[in-house]
Amino acid sequence: MNAQQIDNKPKVQKESKNKIRVEFERTPLKERLKAKFLSLFFLKKVVWYIFRLVLLIGIAYVVLFPFFSEVAGSIMAPQDFKDVEVRLIPKNFSLDIYKAIWTELEYVKAFTNTLILALVTALIQTFICSFVAYGLAKFKFKGNKLVFFAVIFSLVVPHQTLQLSLFMEFRYFDILGIAKLLNGGGIELFGRTFLQSIDVIPDSWKLFTPGGITLTNTYWPWIILSLSGLAFKNGLYIFLLRQFFKGVPDELEESAYMDGSGIIKTFFSIILPLSVPMMITVFLFAFSWQWTDTFYTDTFFTIQDKAKLLPKIVGIPDSLSGVVDPAYQNLYYAAIRNTCGIMIIAPLVVLYLFCQRFLVQGIERSGLTAD
Repeated sequence: MNAQQIDNKPKVQKESKNKIRVEFERTPLKERLKAKFLSLFFLKKVVWYIFRLVLLIGIAYVVLFPFFSEVAGSIMAPQDFKDVEVRLIPKNFSLDIYKAIWTELEYVKAFTNTLILALVTALIQTFICSFVAYGLAKFKFKGNKLVFFAVIFSLVVPHQTLQLSLFMEFRYFDILGIAKLLNGGGIELFGRTFLQSIDVIPDSWKLFTPGGITLTNTYWPWIILSLSGLAFKNGLYIFLLRQFFKGVPDELEESAYMDGSGIIKTFFSIILPLSVPMMITVFLFAFSWQWTDTFYTDTFFTIQDKAKLLPKIVGIPDSLSGVVDPAYQNLYYAAIRNTCGIMIIAPLVVLYLFCQRFLVQGIERSGLTAD
């Protein structure tokens, strides 16, 4: 095939398509409609469209029906639970359940405490996990694979097996022996005991238990676990960030090193700006898991009055107790607990609506490269 034939081929195809189009437009309307809508291709297309539509409607019904039923139950009056005709649409609209949860269960206080705790821990975990993941992804050192194996292993071990150990560690927190010193026990060094006399320590400092500092019933366990990179799901965050950092070209770091930047400056000036979508994804994961966490709350809070967090407000307000007949009481109480759940997850739904674009981008970029 010579050059002239190659040049004429696209032109011939284009002219043939135009000729077919013109001839089709000149045919009668009836013939055109018959050729378009009574063909096997169109029939297959319609069947496939109907199948997809029915499938999506069925999946949406299975996913959304429990949520719609909970919302409907939350706005029903007590007498609607005794009416067998009431299903999803209440006859007597009422917001008494929301009002009781807002006032009697101290929703605002629990919301504020949960917001502060989730925000602080999520920010700390995002930064610490980014730092650890960058080291595992970009630096080859002895024991790199062993450390990464430990990170993955932390995802495999059930947290329930560590519950007692975590509680005892923070119930008698004394890693450096400071509590023993502050209680007059002194410091042992080279077989000798120093500062053993309790007169050396001010009386205002002697507030610790002999076994260690008591950090239970406080938020310090969350802060310490987040700073150490050992908090809940931190192994997953490190893995996601490591996969992202492995996809960052090494040439960017090499050019920064040639310009005189060190490792820390390169990390903050080059790597972090590139990883904003991934870090937002990790932040959303950490924030959401902390927002609905009950494992650490049940572990570290032995005095329930101090655990005024959103997951702990699920209960029956006193003003709503016994307002319906005993035969329908379980159904009404279930609606109250479901309403508590709606009020707990509502802020997360709003957060997702504003941050879903970053979440999708972060998940897409987390697997750019494989090992």
